[in-house]
Amino acid sequence: MLYNDDCIKVLNSFDNCSIDMIFADPPYFLSNNGKSISNGKVVSVNKGEWDKRENYGDVVEFTNQWLLGCYEVLKNGATIWVSGTSHNIFDVKMVMDKLGFNIINIVIWHKLDPTPLIYKNKFRFSYEFIIWAKKGKFHYFDYDAMYKVNNEEMQDVWNLPAVSMGEKKYGKHPTQKPECLLERIILASTKEGQIVLDPFMGSGTTCVVAKKLNRKYIGIEKEEQYFNIALKRISQK
Repeated sequence: MLYNDDCIKVLNSFDNCSIDMIFADPPYFLSNNGKSISNGKVVSVNKGEWDKRENYGDVVEFTNQWLLGCYEVLKNGATIWVSGTSHNIFDVKMVMDKLGFNIINIVIWHKLDPTPLIYKNKFRFSYEFIIWAKKGKFHYFDYDAMYKVNNEEMQDVWNLPAVSMGEKKYGKHPTQKPECLLERIILASTKEGQIVLDPFMGSGTTCVVAKKLNRKYIGIEKEEQYFNIALKRISQK
């Protein structure tokens, strides 16, 4: 099920304790009129109005509202994964603690192909955080599936590439996540037939992978252009 609407509004319309797992890729608030490099060209770091901090008023309150909605719809024992960088992840962690989420891991997604530096005055940015947390005391983890990836216990630093060109053929989102990342997350924390929710669906990666892995999915995306890309991608799977 897909919704082209505001995630807080939609989350508040769902039954409590109805969702098995959430992956959330909220705004990182990176759009500060700076510069970056893409395909060898200097480009703006601005992603869109949806990523500008000034458009959200109180950012902590915005974070509290959508995370509260997530907490209420999750079943007891269900888990949530939230991605971010230093621009947003500390607010996310603070609010999650306040709401009663229990942190399981903080995963580092180390990108194998990070963006080059434009200003040579710092270390190259090559990772994102992904907080994995649960509602309640217990949670599901497919240890065996994760062990089989490299025939050893999986660590909390994941070396994975960025998005491949084939995943952008219906259009691209500026913060699109690779399918291999969502495949690992969904396999690690859900069973077939369970419900996976993405409140910031973007171009639909979470739902595409959930469908591929025989999970039910719910995606919410406010921006119509990305919602339409997601519709195309999901319909082809």
